[in-house]
Amino acid sequence: MAHLLQVGAGSGGMPVLDMVCRDRRITRVTLIEPDVYKAHNVERHLFPLSDVGERKAVLAERWLRERRPDLDVRLLVCDLMDPARQAEIDQAASKADIGVCAADNEPAKFHWDALMRRHGKPWTLGEVLSGGIGGFVHWFTFGGPCYGCVAGHLQRTIVLDNAPPPDYSNPGGPVAETTIPASMASIHVVASLHALVTLALLTDPVGYAPGFTSLLFALQRAPEVFEEAFRPHRFRVPRAADCLICRPRASPSSVEELDVALDQALARLGNE
Repeated sequence: MAHLLQVGAGSGGMPVLDMVCRDRRITRVTLIEPDVYKAHNVERHLFPLSDVGERKAVLAERWLRERRPDLDVRLLVCDLMDPARQAEIDQAASKADIGVCAADNEPAKFHWDALMRRHGKPWTLGEVLSGGIGGFVHWFTFGGPCYGCVAGHLQRTIVLDNAPPPDYSNPGGPVAETTIPASMASIHVVASLHALVTLALLTDPVGYAPGFTSLLFALQRAPEVFEEAFRPHRFRVPRAADCLICRPRASPSSVEELDVALDQALARLGNE
C-alpha cells in the first residue's frame, strides 16, 4: 500500500500518473494541478476534445477512477507554490511514500525538491527536450544529489531554432496558436521511462541502484547534439559539495555570527 504525491497532469504528467497508478501497490494518490484543459492541449493529451474547459485535476481523477475504482484519489486544485496552500501540500508530502514531479517550470521544480527533501521522500522527474529530440529521467533520494546539483551539472535545453517562445504571461486568457515543440509519441516515450523508474524506486527506495542518477534517452539524431537516435546516456551526478541549495550549513553559535551570516546572505542576494 503506497501513497503517491504528484504535481502536474499535463501532456507528460498524465501518462506517468496513468501508468504508475495501474500498479496495485499504489492505493492513494494526491494530485496537485491548477490548470484548465484547453483546446491547444488536445493534440498531445489523453483527454478528448469534449473535455476542454474542465479542470485537468478533475479529468485526471475521473480517468483514474474509471480504471481503478478502488483508488483513493485526492485533489489539490492549486499552484504548487501558492502560499495559501502550503500547509495542505506539506501535510500531503509528509504522508506520501513517493513523489512524481511533472512540472514544466524551474521555480516549481526547485520548490518541489525542497518539499521532498524536507520530508525525506524519494521522487522522480521527467523532462522532454525541445523539439522532442529526447528526454531526461532523474531520481532523487534523501542524502543524494538535489535538483540543484543535477541542474547545475547537466545541459537540459537544446535550442533547435530561434522561434520566439509562446506568451504564457496570462494563463487564464486566450491561447495563441503555437508550434508544438514535441510530439505526443516523444512525450510518451519519456513518460514511460519516467514511470518505470518511479515504480523501481518504489520497490526499493533505499537500495535502488540502476547505474545512473539521470538517464538521457535520445529519440532523434541532432547534429552536434546526438550522433544517433534511440541511444541511452547514463549520468551519475554526485552531490555537489559547493551546492548552494543542499550543502550542509553550520548553525551560528552566537549573535555576532548570526549577524555575519545575515550580512553574507544579503550580500549574495545583492549580487544576483
